[in-house]
Amino acid sequence: MSTRDVTNGGETPLLDQVKKPEDIRELSVDALKKLSDELRADTIRNVSFTGGHLGSSLGVVELTVALHHVFNTPADRVLWDVGHQCYPHKILTGRREAMPTLRQAGGLSGFTNRSESEYDPFGAGHSSTSISAGLGMAVARDLQDGENNVIAVIGDGAMSAGMVFEAMNHAGAQHSRMIIILNDNDMSIAAPVGAMSAYLSRLVSSKTYRSARDFAKQLTLKLPKMLGDTARRAEEYARTLVTGGTMFEEMGIYYVGPIDGHNLDHLLPVLKNIRDDGGTGPVLLHVKTEKGHGYVHAEQASDKYHGVSKFDVITGKQVKAKSNAPSYTKVFSEELHRLGGLDDKICAITAAMPTGTGLDAFAASYPKRFFDVGIAEQHAVTFAAGLATEGYKPFCAIYSTFMQRAFDQLIHDVALQGLPVRFALDRAGLVGADGATHHGAYDLSYLNCVPGIVVMAPADEAELKHMTATAAAYDDGPSALRYPRGEGVGVELPAQGEVLPIGKGRILQQGTTEALLSIGTRLAAAQEAAEMLAARGLSTTVADARFLKPLDTDMVRSLATQHDVLITVEEGSQGGFGAAVLQFLAGVGLLDGALKVRTLNLPDLFIEQDSQDAQLIQAGLTARDIAASALDALGLDGLVTDALDTGAASLSEQA
Repeated sequence: MSTRDVTNGGETPLLDQVKKPEDIRELSVDALKKLSDELRADTIRNVSFTGGHLGSSLGVVELTVALHHVFNTPADRVLWDVGHQCYPHKILTGRREAMPTLRQAGGLSGFTNRSESEYDPFGAGHSSTSISAGLGMAVARDLQDGENNVIAVIGDGAMSAGMVFEAMNHAGAQHSRMIIILNDNDMSIAAPVGAMSAYLSRLVSSKTYRSARDFAKQLTLKLPKMLGDTARRAEEYARTLVTGGTMFEEMGIYYVGPIDGHNLDHLLPVLKNIRDDGGTGPVLLHVKTEKGHGYVHAEQASDKYHGVSKFDVITGKQVKAKSNAPSYTKVFSEELHRLGGLDDKICAITAAMPTGTGLDAFAASYPKRFFDVGIAEQHAVTFAAGLATEGYKPFCAIYSTFMQRAFDQLIHDVALQGLPVRFALDRAGLVGADGATHHGAYDLSYLNCVPGIVVMAPADEAELKHMTATAAAYDDGPSALRYPRGEGVGVELPAQGEVLPIGKGRILQQGTTEALLSIGTRLAAAQEAAEMLAARGLSTTVADARFLKPLDTDMVRSLATQHDVLITVEEGSQGGFGAAVLQFLAGVGLLDGALKVRTLNLPDLFIEQDSQDAQLIQAGLTARDIAASALDALGLDGLVTDALDTGAASLSEQA
């Protein structure tokens, strides 16, 4: 499909008639092809206004149409692994009118969401969960003598996760009937995935073939051992030549494919065969698709338009706000690249996110020391531990939300052995439109309880540069630095990072009444709050902890003994920095007197998608919230509004 085809003025006569999946179940194959074209155009048009995961959704348009045509959803459960390819699914399942709200406050999620629709049987956001969840649904069906189908759609990237192999191993042994669709978009449709392959896939997916094959298996058991082994090997070898499915077969999963996932003439009969087979046990259908298929700008882009901002449909040009400061990811990337040139022991590891973590620059210059292990965070951490035992300096760059998956490896394989693995946790804190599944809300909390690890959180991009250099120089055990998505605050960047003294914070301004102790990038808000309080005549100290572990206890003690109020500020969940400060103060008796302590952190709830600024307001972590907390602690809560309005007006006049 050309760019011209998807910009047809929004003419979608077939799609306009579809309110729910059953509306397409009686359509002819030709009509379904036309519907697919309209669905693709509608997906592109919608995402051009909202941004989102476009390429992955375009790759499954025909597959989505085929699944809802062949299967009786929602009674038949369709699980989309990760869920970032579910936009066509949402359009067909009664949510078309709401698509302009995609990834917006109060709107549709960018992923599948159980609370949003009965057609979303399982929520997603992290990868590689669909087979496990689908098997659970299939077993639940069997326990109550149900007959519905369970279909898990999983990408080839997600198949690299260890959890998938655990699930397939169980599925093969459990013998519950379920369908796994491997959406393989690693490359465009190859020559072998044509008419002959489709014919053979249709043949091996048929009930007749499977019955005959089962009969042949039984027959080999009756033959003399030599003849039986020969017959079995011949049958398996023939199927391997056709399908390449030996690995799945060995796990007890019946393999069909590969077939062209954009060709409904091939896809529909195979899906119907699998649906109508009536056999027991799991079946895997291998479908080849192309990410970004049907939109030339996505097809030609290196990332196939995986995640896009708003864009012009005709030109494909994305609308991105001009950056006033480099992103935190870029600052980390450049400093690690510099350090990698100075020390050939430095290695970089990521779990399928080389561009997202900024390691692509390191990979280009030092390819032998860069490792993308796929969606396998647990392996990434223990692999890094192995490198560290041999004297290398691994930087394991993983999004904060995905690092949660490797917590056992962090403790058992790294920290317990005191190995100097460096963790760079990108997307820490609130992340905006990706919502609750992707917030890096928990890293300060889950790192706080790990003995022997150094934990740093930069307040700005210059601090991130220093902390990256500090991590590279620290060899006495594991270390972690966590930093947010988006741009820095605009401070001047040094030419190179400096090694910071471990466990030492800094005082930015000295006051006498209340102390604001921040960790991470809420420091700027704390400084703004101090100005608001100053307008009210209150003298405020602002401090940057820099380190969660080891905590700068000398600085904390000083702040606690020299001020009436101490407020901690962090963009993380409860149990993190504030908890560490409270535990120290309690342990040394500094909570026994008149000191008033308040801890500001993310609330005990899952914050849904919105802009990052709106999420910070919801979390109560703005400058105004910090100043209000200080006034409340001083017993001035009745004057909060007036005081803050006075402070805000004063700041406005200064500007």
